[in-house]
Amino acid sequence: MKKSKTRKVMLWSGGTMAFVVLGTASTAYFYLEHLNGNIQSVSDDGASTGGFQKDKAINILLIGTDKRTGAGNESYGDSGSVGHADTTILLHVSKDRSNATALSIPRDLIVDVPDCPTTQEDGSTKVIPGTTGVRFNTSLGQDGRTPSCTVRTVTELTGVQPDNFMVADFNAVKTLTTAVGGVEVCLAKDIDDPDSHLKLSAGTHTIQGEQALAFVRTRHSVGFGGDLSRIEIQQQFLSALMRKLKSNDTLTSPSKMLKLAEAGTEALTVDSQLDSIGKLKDLGLELGKLNTKNLTFTTIPVVDNPEETVKSTVVLNDSKAPEIFEMIKNDVSFTEVKQQKKQEKAAVAARLKGTKADASEVRVRVLNGGAAGGAAQQELNWLQTEAGVTKSENGGNAGTELSKTQLEYDPDQADQARRLADLLGLSGSAMKPGESVTNAQGLPTMTLTLGKDFKGAGVKLNASSNTSVDVDKTTADEVKCAK
Repeated sequence: MKKSKTRKVMLWSGGTMAFVVLGTASTAYFYLEHLNGNIQSVSDDGASTGGFQKDKAINILLIGTDKRTGAGNESYGDSGSVGHADTTILLHVSKDRSNATALSIPRDLIVDVPDCPTTQEDGSTKVIPGTTGVRFNTSLGQDGRTPSCTVRTVTELTGVQPDNFMVADFNAVKTLTTAVGGVEVCLAKDIDDPDSHLKLSAGTHTIQGEQALAFVRTRHSVGFGGDLSRIEIQQQFLSALMRKLKSNDTLTSPSKMLKLAEAGTEALTVDSQLDSIGKLKDLGLELGKLNTKNLTFTTIPVVDNPEETVKSTVVLNDSKAPEIFEMIKNDVSFTEVKQQKKQEKAAVAARLKGTKADASEVRVRVLNGGAAGGAAQQELNWLQTEAGVTKSENGGNAGTELSKTQLEYDPDQADQARRLADLLGLSGSAMKPGESVTNAQGLPTMTLTLGKDFKGAGVKLNASSNTSVDVDKTTADEVKCAK
């Protein structure tokens, strides 16, 4: 008698992941056919890449709609909603499957929705005209737009073209959390939100079904009470759900796996490239290689819409968002960058540790690299008369302007650099190991360049390092409490 093979299928629904274990070959065949019948698919209308590939990075667009279909959902907010893109996440999985980024897209972000060729029920194609300067959530549902239009909008917004999309309604959260026996969440305070129907005390709770839906929908009782605060609580919830799905409590329970298979396939609407359990299984096997420690949740950097008096929408933060998009396009790991920044921070901090030379032994020339006129001479006077740094000189104006004051020194002068940093209040990031110059006596001399942050002679600075990715982010293994 042959032993049956076990198959694992990972399904993503609005950012959720489920493993499905199937039994003997004959039973599995009929059950697979049943699950195939559960799956609903719609055309991608040529908006995607044509489907994920095993030897490339994967980009999946996960869309949670605000459509109130399903038992018990009519009481939530706008019962007549056509199903806008209420919660949207661009999931990027690296080519080597070592890391992933889940990028939340605010529903109230002002974007340009492009013209969208859309397949109609009779098989014909209709181009739905685009609109400029509208909320992102209108890329779905509005004027008959389908998920393919949301895909086009995301491509135009980020420069990243999704391979596939998955859409889930309110029932997905309820059924999937119930299938795994609940998800553990944490609250830093009591919450009583009549709009989302969430009422929980501070502390840790296991939630499922209606309560889980209320949790991911709450916003007025957390953070600043807006959609961005709700995104944070949704990311916390998804992290908790993924930890539960990857736990032995779930993976070793065939009954939970079958419930997840049923719930996942019924809750999903996918593009035509993912319209079978076999295709979802292949995607699941790729996603299953990921360690949740290397899954980073972040949100597109935004600022309040400057054109509004009463703030209700947001626009891209042009100084931060483009870098996030480039990282995803270039398959750069957020977790690796985070680790690299941690290492750099430690290295920078180490520059301040060690012995310090006497002030009288510090040799430095002072340049003006963006400070007010005469600043170099003023600082020089203070160094010589007040700080005891008598071996100092005025080097005039620097060749370039700096936003922050910088001290360059030869590694052999590290003890002198630490003394000067202590006197001036320089951070490690303001200290630049490099090369010294030679003074009039032929001795090696450090170079202090006063930047635009210079506050006046003798006034200590509090310079800080610049990190290239300055955005809020968490990883899926972190347990956080909603505030």
